[in-house]
Amino acid sequence: MAKMWAGVTAGNTDPVADDFNSSIRFDKRMFRQDITGSMAHAAMLAAKGIITPEDRDALTEGLAGILEDLESGKLEVDPGCEDIHMFVEQVLTQRIGDTGKKLHTARSRNDQVALDLRMYLRSECDEIAGLTADFAEVLTDLAGQHKESIMPGYTHLQRAQPVSFGHYMMAYAMMLLRDLDRLADCRKRINISPIGCCALAGTTYDTDRRMEAQLLGFEGICLNSMDGVSDRDFAVEMLAALSLLMMHLSRLSEELILWASWEFRFISLSDAYTTGSSIMPQKRNADMAELVRGKTGRVYGDLMGLLTVLKGLPLAYNKDMQEDKEGVFDACDTVKMCLRVLIPMLQTMQVNTGNMLRAAQSGFINATDLADYLVKKGMPFRSAYKISGELVALCLQTGQVLETLPLETYRQFSGLFDEDLYQAIDLKTCMEKRLSEGGTSVASVEQQIAWVRAQLKKTRGEQGSGT
Repeated sequence: MAKMWAGVTAGNTDPVADDFNSSIRFDKRMFRQDITGSMAHAAMLAAKGIITPEDRDALTEGLAGILEDLESGKLEVDPGCEDIHMFVEQVLTQRIGDTGKKLHTARSRNDQVALDLRMYLRSECDEIAGLTADFAEVLTDLAGQHKESIMPGYTHLQRAQPVSFGHYMMAYAMMLLRDLDRLADCRKRINISPIGCCALAGTTYDTDRRMEAQLLGFEGICLNSMDGVSDRDFAVEMLAALSLLMMHLSRLSEELILWASWEFRFISLSDAYTTGSSIMPQKRNADMAELVRGKTGRVYGDLMGLLTVLKGLPLAYNKDMQEDKEGVFDACDTVKMCLRVLIPMLQTMQVNTGNMLRAAQSGFINATDLADYLVKKGMPFRSAYKISGELVALCLQTGQVLETLPLETYRQFSGLFDEDLYQAIDLKTCMEKRLSEGGTSVASVEQQIAWVRAQLKKTRGEQGSGT
């Protein structure tokens, strides 16, 4: 097949080199962006008198027909073409004749591919943000249902202090809000148009880059043409944001895997989101959560791959930059897949509040409250800390918990202990006393839920307005 770039060379490349050079097997997914961008380009060329209105209409009609045929399946992408840009131009020229050859006036594949990628990632950013907001809402709903469900909170994977399951869920909701902020901030830098930068130096034609950018919904244009064609910071930034999002999903997945184990039994996952063993009939494996945890590594790899590609590139465009797409496409696909399985998995998850409470009761997680009780009676904290630790040691020796030790035993350690002790170290009291902003009390969790819901409403409003 003759190459559309044949000129100083004959374009007769070796078939192995053709396959190595080709990007159409993965950049074909940007056909909508490529065609939409070309329609805007034709409109700008006509507005500036570079082509006639008749040419514009023929180009626009031809491009619209290609788009319709690709979406319906009537037309299939030719894998023999080098990339999606060449395929669209080739089909267009076949359909409308030499007028199709005018489309590429005042642009290059260098700025065209940068345009397509920015438009594609802008759309992906919006879709991923929507799924992330959906997941944050699921966590917030769970928090509302379980703001009084007591469970042990951990440090160093050791039972530490009583918290509510709702408080735990809100911790992850807060992480997702930060992810939404990062995606929104990243989108601002994605939404800058490179079209019109051409190969690297701009064009001799009297174009209107801002008109073309506005037609395509961009907030502005790249102000340096060399930077415009060689910039992939926006793709790196999106991969970094997605890596952080996946890190949060992986941390939650790790907790779900632990909580679903027989040792914890804090939650039960629906059969729809677990698998069995081929040999052990009793097994219910949290495979979906394990896959989310595992897929986090591939998104990290996509980020490191692109950073490595870019680290030594001179300006402006280099063919190395073709390696930007597969990694960022993979990361977007992976994140969406993970969110789409986690959302219904948590919606159908059963929370075993009784097991959580029993674990909290047997973990001496009210020991700090015991020490605080003595401090409020006038004892220095370090002395109170020592007595509390000694009482825990006694409980371990005698097989008791702090709530079941007789008052007489307590008074052997300090005369400050009185009947009000048992109310002070009750787990519900311990949780409710943590009234500080952001704490685990019911009132505090309710404030967190209200704030997150307000932020999500604001986020959805901004997405709806296209800002």
